[in-house]
Amino acid sequence: MNQNEFISFVQSKVVVLDGATGSNLQKSGMLSGVCPEQWIIENKEVLINLQTSFLEAGSDIIYAPTFTANRIKLAEYGLEEQIESINQSLVRLSKEAVERYQIENNRRVLIAGDLTMTGEQLAPVGSLDFEELVEIYKEQIGFIVEEGVDLFVVETMMSLQECRAALLAVKESCELPVMVTLTFNENMKTLYGTDPKTAILVLQSMGADAVGVNCSTGPEKMIEVVKAMKEYATVPIIAKPNAGIPQLVKNETVFPMGPDEFAFHMRKIVEAGADIVGGCCGSTPEHIRLLAEAIRSLKPQPINPMHLRALSTERKTVEIPLEGSFVVIGERINPTGKKALQQELKSGVMDIVAQMAAEQIELGADILDINVGMNGIDEKETLLKVMEEVQRVVDIPLCIDTSHVPVMEAALRRYPGRALINSISLEKEKFEKLIPIAKKYGAMFILLPLSDQGLPKDLEEKKEIICTILQRAMEFGLTKEDIIVDGLVTTVGANKNASVETIETIRYCKEELGLATSIGLSNISFGLPERQFINSTFLAFAIQAGLTMAIANPSQDLLMNTAFAADLLMAKEEAANKYIDRVSKRPTVITSGNSVPVAFKVHGTDMKKEVTEKNNIHEAVLKGNKKNILSFVDQELHKGVIPSEIIDQILIPAINEVGKLFDKQIYFLPQLIASAETMKTAIDYLEPMLQKDAELKKLGTVVIATVAGDIHDIGKNLVALMLKNYSFDVIDLGKDVATNLIIQTAKEKNADIIALSALMTTTMVEMKKVVAAAKEAKLKAKVIIGGAVITQSYADEIGADGYSSDAQSTVGLVKQLLQIK
Repeated sequence: MNQNEFISFVQSKVVVLDGATGSNLQKSGMLSGVCPEQWIIENKEVLINLQTSFLEAGSDIIYAPTFTANRIKLAEYGLEEQIESINQSLVRLSKEAVERYQIENNRRVLIAGDLTMTGEQLAPVGSLDFEELVEIYKEQIGFIVEEGVDLFVVETMMSLQECRAALLAVKESCELPVMVTLTFNENMKTLYGTDPKTAILVLQSMGADAVGVNCSTGPEKMIEVVKAMKEYATVPIIAKPNAGIPQLVKNETVFPMGPDEFAFHMRKIVEAGADIVGGCCGSTPEHIRLLAEAIRSLKPQPINPMHLRALSTERKTVEIPLEGSFVVIGERINPTGKKALQQELKSGVMDIVAQMAAEQIELGADILDINVGMNGIDEKETLLKVMEEVQRVVDIPLCIDTSHVPVMEAALRRYPGRALINSISLEKEKFEKLIPIAKKYGAMFILLPLSDQGLPKDLEEKKEIICTILQRAMEFGLTKEDIIVDGLVTTVGANKNASVETIETIRYCKEELGLATSIGLSNISFGLPERQFINSTFLAFAIQAGLTMAIANPSQDLLMNTAFAADLLMAKEEAANKYIDRVSKRPTVITSGNSVPVAFKVHGTDMKKEVTEKNNIHEAVLKGNKKNILSFVDQELHKGVIPSEIIDQILIPAINEVGKLFDKQIYFLPQLIASAETMKTAIDYLEPMLQKDAELKKLGTVVIATVAGDIHDIGKNLVALMLKNYSFDVIDLGKDVATNLIIQTAKEKNADIIALSALMTTTMVEMKKVVAAAKEAKLKAKVIIGGAVITQSYADEIGADGYSSDAQSTVGLVKQLLQIK
């Protein structure tokens, strides 16, 4: 099946997927803790009968049970060397189910090769390299393709970057269609902080053939996610919810939503915009049968013909509407003319880069241009390091600025959102190579109207170049919303018509072609005195003509205030509030040279340096700056600050602030982990310096584990790290830990707390066994539980002493239970 055939298939009807695999197999005897793939192969009739039942119920697509059959997951059972035979055997079982069904039925049904997370986190949060992850997926995909499937599905994903890796792996391995679904929490964000709008923007731009949501919740709570995606979708939307939120009934995990109620809500999901629907955990063939009946009369909704002009990070989308507020691309991260930055880039230090990124955002930049072009460095390696540093410090889309095609592709490949290419011209190498690269990685690009002959000789030639590049981009499947035209500003000192020609280019692109525009602003005044007045006046004219954005220095207040004032005078939405906020925070005085922000420059730079040094440990924890934390700690020690004061007065308040940001959903899992790791680095360094009987005293002993049968440990690891940072003695038993080992360790270590984690609905029942065993052993330890599927009501039901939803609140819970102030 190719992409066109898939689209025709989806547009012909509302497509029905299968239901749950894991929960149904457990009802048939699969025990927790075993390798599910191996169990399926050893009990193949169970799987074949289940999938045949789904087909008879009305499923159009069934998922081959290759869900966790990647090398990393199989290695947890010592089966990684059997990856080829396991994947191909599993696909053959699904093919056998289809063959049995089609003996008496002529209906066309499809098999999807199923991929999911590996359980290892990508760098810089974890240790798994992006390219390594792509290769892990490619290995599994290759074996599945050899056996033969109709399409692929990447499902139950929490990280958008991992989705990108899997999507790239499929695209680079075969030409089969690929669907991608993520899991969203009740706040409509993934565990890594991605919202539905950003997910659909990035994945459909990269070529996903359908995007959506699975698992997560019951269908009634999934509707809002579907609606949010549908508003921006140019591909079909998938919805595959659980049969309600799991409950524990007589020591068994039960999904409370029956087939009738499930079908009722699934009809509403289709009406909300879902084109492909099925069931996840707890859904049976009967759920699918009634779902298929409930939606039989419904038709797929038309695909949205409108494309969103927007860039994104992994967690944030920045729209660029033609009639919207003026957009500033911060230009400061560029070594040209900056000796200090050049020296740091050569030595691999990123302090100035981090400072420039943070300052430009504070001063109003909406996007950051990243350019590291200089002699004496490996440009690709340096650019990737700079991108990683900038993404650590700020959450804002990037504009990748390089003249070398391989460097550009390397940057786009690893960027976890939707970036902007600066730039693509009619020069042969860029024109032929970068347009396909932009399409492959879902990037927008700046169209630079240059050719191999250099600058266009006149305005008409400039327009011809613009139309040539535009036509070629659209032939590759890009749209007008993916392109921003550079007005190609030249100096008015050499060409008196430079401003007029650029203004006409802006007008032509917006009014006649429907294209956004950008300019490199400072070129207009090159070689002239008092340049800031020319620049700011030209900017006002350009905005009035329809200019969308400019690459500029946001610290130039006259320029920035002019832009905000121009938006105000053109009655753009929220322009008045933005202008007032800008000028009230940065009052300026106009001197014969520059506009000077009173609050920042009148007193010089010494005060700013002092404040930075005073809070650099705090800021390092806040920003997850693990690389520099020890040098900052040494600075404080050399000032005479004792280790205990650094911990109590700087590190603990800093991590508390991180926790508050996490609670407010300003920070998400990656930032929380980075900050916790940074703090741990500092505490590990300081602990040997503390007096044994005083500062080194532990607050209590915690035994922590992921329960038997559950091999997920991301959340558990973070809880352990946070508790260690707060001076608790933590014994981490790992994942898939037997109840008797947990009890035995708690007894031997005289533990104050037993902390249990579970991510799977099928393993949460093990928590009740631990609670009962702890009471039977008469341990003093309080038992607390947590995990994606755990709730306070479940904790109450099994008699646990406490429940926590995340790592930061676990610290507070433990302190509360142990009566620590």
